Amino acid sequence: MLIQSKEDRRKSPRRFKDRRLLTCERQLEAATKVTRALFEHLTLDELVVKALHIAVDVVNAECGSILLADPDSERLIFHHSIGISAVPAGTAIAWNEGLAGTVFHSGEPTVTADAQQDARHLETIDRLTGYRTRDLITLPLKRWDGDPIGVLQVINKREGSLNSDDLSILTIVSAITASSIERARLYQEARLAEVVRLLGDIGHDIKNLLMPVVCGAELMQSDLHDLVREALTRGDRLAKERFTRCQEVVEMVNTSSRRIQGRMREIADCVKGLSTEPSFAMCSLGRIVKEVIETLAWWADQKGVSILTSGLDHAPDIVADERRIFNALYNLVNNAIPEVSRGGTITIAAKEEPGAAMHITVVDTGKGMPPEIRDSLFTPAAKTSKRGGTGLGTKIVKDVVDAHRGTITVESQLGVGTTFHLVLPIQPLPSGTQSLQRPPTR
Repeated sequence: MLIQSKEDRRKSPRRFKDRRLLTCERQLEAATKVTRALFEHLTLDELVVKALHIAVDVVNAECGSILLADPDSERLIFHHSIGISAVPAGTAIAWNEGLAGTVFHSGEPTVTADAQQDARHLETIDRLTGYRTRDLITLPLKRWDGDPIGVLQVINKREGSLNSDDLSILTIVSAITASSIERARLYQEARLAEVVRLLGDIGHDIKNLLMPVVCGAELMQSDLHDLVREALTRGDRLAKERFTRCQEVVEMVNTSSRRIQGRMREIADCVKGLSTEPSFAMCSLGRIVKEVIETLAWWADQKGVSILTSGLDHAPDIVADERRIFNALYNLVNNAIPEVSRGGTITIAAKEEPGAAMHITVVDTGKGMPPEIRDSLFTPAAKTSKRGGTGLGTKIVKDVVDAHRGTITVESQLGVGTTFHLVLPIQPLPSGTQSLQRPPTR
């Protein structure tokens, strides 16, 4: 990769050999670092972060990013970014835009000495970060052969400018990184396959375990009816109230049992990356929210959290998959309850928006989320700050919104709280139609 004319080599053979030797030593050092580091890690996030730090360090650059391709949306997504001015995780560009898009499609790396003079440079990213790109190297993330899976960019050398020597070193880093990412993905897919198998077994066991609960509840309902029949005929008000309460408990057991089984199917689908077609029908958003609140009321009471509603009495009926909308709102409220201090509130509100859409908000007065968690929440680079959290709940919510051709966004501030915005069409959009526009943020 070292470029020098024959005349220069003839005039200074010793200097050329020294530079060549120095470059080879740097290549060997980079290869050793990246090989040792990357093969210690198996998760995709660990690989991306470690590889990026090595790439930036070995060429003494100010910052860098790894963008991974998302074939479904045909975008390059900033999976991780480090340095003086990092790009927020989840930021995406069309995979045919900018220097990144050019390199991704051509599979050929490029050294850009003056980014401001290159028409392919995306000024939008500089404006987003408030950072001025001077020089950069863009490389495809791929094995020695094969199609790219993303792009590695290293920006602004601290001393001098990025050059062909740096490119030769980064080529080694990017090739080993791409192979390691593919290895990590295969490892994760193997683990997911095992998880799916276990979920199937667990789902079957849960169904069997729930059967005596359901049968017992029905038997109790029958016995209760016989026991209080005489009291009811005498007009015993207390007996009637107790019987009504028992009837409600039995119904709650039956409803919860059905939902638990449905939930297991959803989790299995989520892990597999699959989703059954939504079952659309006219439904009442107010009734769905009422069921969510009733289901979680006992836990909210224990935590001293009030669940409030606003605007639901006047909300029009929508055409939606009622079970999935319930699960999405249940997830959001269920996740919010432990984050809200005693005496705090969670408010579910809805209002009709222009364009035949419902704007639903779930607002809590909880702890709020750090920016890195908030910004990555509904992206492939999503992170969780909860101990033992899997992120499946958030993914299920996003899948529900996507299935309805809607949008979901989040605002959050540490110490203030979090607001989720869901915009859903009142009528489902035809397949292939663009999703609804995001609501304006505050």
